[in-house]
Amino acid sequence: MQTELGSRRKLELALVNSKLLLFPCRTDPSPIPTAAGTAPTEDFVFLFFCCLFETKSQTGPSCIGVNASRERLITMLTASTRLLTVRVWRPTVLIKPAGAWCPPGRPFSTHSPLPQLPVPPLKHTLERYLLALQPLVTPEELEQTREIVREFSRPHSIGPKLQDRLERRSRRTENWLTDWWLQNAYLECRLPLAVHSNPAVVLPKQDYNDWKGQLRFAAKLIAGVLDFKSKADRETLPTEYMRGKPLCMDLYSKILSSCRIPGPKHDTLINYGCTRNPPAHVTVVRNFQFFHLDVYNSDGSPLTVDQIHMQLQQIRNLSWKTDKEPLGVLTSDHRNTWGQAYNTLMKDKLNRESVRAIQKSIFTVCLDSPVLKISEEKYTSRMAAQMLHGGGSYSNSGNRWFDKTLQFIVGEDGSCGVIYEQSSAEGPPIATILDHVLDYCKDPDTVRAPMIPLPLPKKLYFYITPEIKRDIEHAKQNLDILVTDLDISCFTYRNFGKDFPKLHGVSPDCFVQMALQLAYFRMYKELCATCESVSVRNFHLGRTDVIRSSSADSLEFVKSMDDPEKEVSQKVAALHKAFDCHSAYTDMALKGMAIDRHLLGLKLQAIEEGLSVPEIFMDTSFAVATHWRLSTGQVVARADSVMCFGPMVPDGYGVWYNPLEDHINFSVSAFNCCEETNAELFSKSLETALSDMQNLILQTSSQTA
Repeated sequence: MQTELGSRRKLELALVNSKLLLFPCRTDPSPIPTAAGTAPTEDFVFLFFCCLFETKSQTGPSCIGVNASRERLITMLTASTRLLTVRVWRPTVLIKPAGAWCPPGRPFSTHSPLPQLPVPPLKHTLERYLLALQPLVTPEELEQTREIVREFSRPHSIGPKLQDRLERRSRRTENWLTDWWLQNAYLECRLPLAVHSNPAVVLPKQDYNDWKGQLRFAAKLIAGVLDFKSKADRETLPTEYMRGKPLCMDLYSKILSSCRIPGPKHDTLINYGCTRNPPAHVTVVRNFQFFHLDVYNSDGSPLTVDQIHMQLQQIRNLSWKTDKEPLGVLTSDHRNTWGQAYNTLMKDKLNRESVRAIQKSIFTVCLDSPVLKISEEKYTSRMAAQMLHGGGSYSNSGNRWFDKTLQFIVGEDGSCGVIYEQSSAEGPPIATILDHVLDYCKDPDTVRAPMIPLPLPKKLYFYITPEIKRDIEHAKQNLDILVTDLDISCFTYRNFGKDFPKLHGVSPDCFVQMALQLAYFRMYKELCATCESVSVRNFHLGRTDVIRSSSADSLEFVKSMDDPEKEVSQKVAALHKAFDCHSAYTDMALKGMAIDRHLLGLKLQAIEEGLSVPEIFMDTSFAVATHWRLSTGQVVARADSVMCFGPMVPDGYGVWYNPLEDHINFSVSAFNCCEETNAELFSKSLETALSDMQNLILQTSSQTA
């Protein structure tokens, strides 16, 4: 054994010196923690040695696969790691614990390998960057930025060097952006998750209005999610497609049984679903009290709806009174503050066990108390706020664990929705899960509960020290300030839905985005940096990129729209030119050629190498171009739902929409602390813009006819 380990260590050192070793070899027999979707490191090392010795046998002992066949070995290693990470690997020994666990394997395998995310050419990105600045900065600022860009892109300057290193990174990784994006956009962000980071979805109001209906619906919802999980584990969910191309389904293996872990300086992300003993329970929260609810029988079969319903009744009987300390509000605080409080909380063994049970659960169900009734017109806006933050420390915010990837919210008054932590989730997969669950809830129960006694759900207890109590009080104060500060307006535009733009040969997304530009321009007499989130899951391990909706063409359109000297034909021509510009940028983003993630990669490459941040990223124009006063997104779902999200900047708006056949659901958010923004006024401006654009197109159609 020692001889074998010694040989491996020598080989490891040799490969480190030749910069070929991707992972260190292990010399201790302890279990190795693995990232979601990957094989254990020992198995990778085994594959690594197979590649090495295969190469050695073909090149002769003098090479050992390092000199003459260096490129061949790199290629084989890259293929091996890609094979493991796309979850094609299967373990030699399968263990099936309770919970109907399936061995780690790539769910929803596509027929052919997905392409890697490309690194756009430097010249392309810089040219598009200057074009994006035209409607946002003054001519003097633009000229100054042109000079900075010229200096950045000169041969032998820092720009080409960073580009070359970024291309090298792309060749040696599966996706050059994914890890950086996870860290930079999520785990290193220190703003509170509530409102600032976690999106929420408001689902249609259910047809019950008491606790009995609440528990019955919650039971069906839990069973529906378990049904989806079963299909995912058995790889029977169909691969999703966009524009005829298969999408990366990697996120589906990360949404369930995962949780974000706070830290004093940066967070971490843990997925328990791909271990050999994955969780078989969900967390249920009621009256600020957390419960561990097993949802599988001893034979691995999921509980029936009736069984889950009986267990939820037991939870209700065990949680009549509201807990004095809403421990869950700790997770809503600033990440540094919560990270320090988390370390204090975890010093006690009882607290550690309870927190771990929450973190390891498949998902969380929040059984909320009813909120104050308001007008039907304001109902969706009130529910959106409830889903985003829980209503405050004296409402339902103590029923949340904001670090948990997936939390379903079921109110006693028929309200329901979901909030998710997006470091391991995106809107479209969440919408797919919700559509499946809602369809499941519509079906009548067909399986009767077996006459098997079930153990009581386990209440999770916490030891609250005076220091933890102070942390809770501090978090309550901060959360209540945030709740008061959030300004949110949800509405349904009913003049038309996605069918109208399609009828006139226009993408519904293009139509809404230009309406947003017009609404903003009418209120502020200028355009702002506008980002629309777009999925790039057509690439391996792809997440999102940015479509820039503000452009010189959109500026020309919004100016002409209210210009009395412009003819209708001129306005229509400007509108269609703006549509074409947005469509072209969308196509570019879907090909991996958008500019913002590339610019971020160049900046992070410089930081990673310990270089000074290049002047292009310190320029005023760059600050203006990335100050997203309009943060927008389209999440299409079959359900009559709408997603909501807080603004990305203090003086901005967050706008999300779901276009259905004959209407469009919108949510608009802002902060009350900014006197310049108002969610309700922007909503009205948006409604007017949509109607005016519709009338403009109808005028043209009638003239043509």
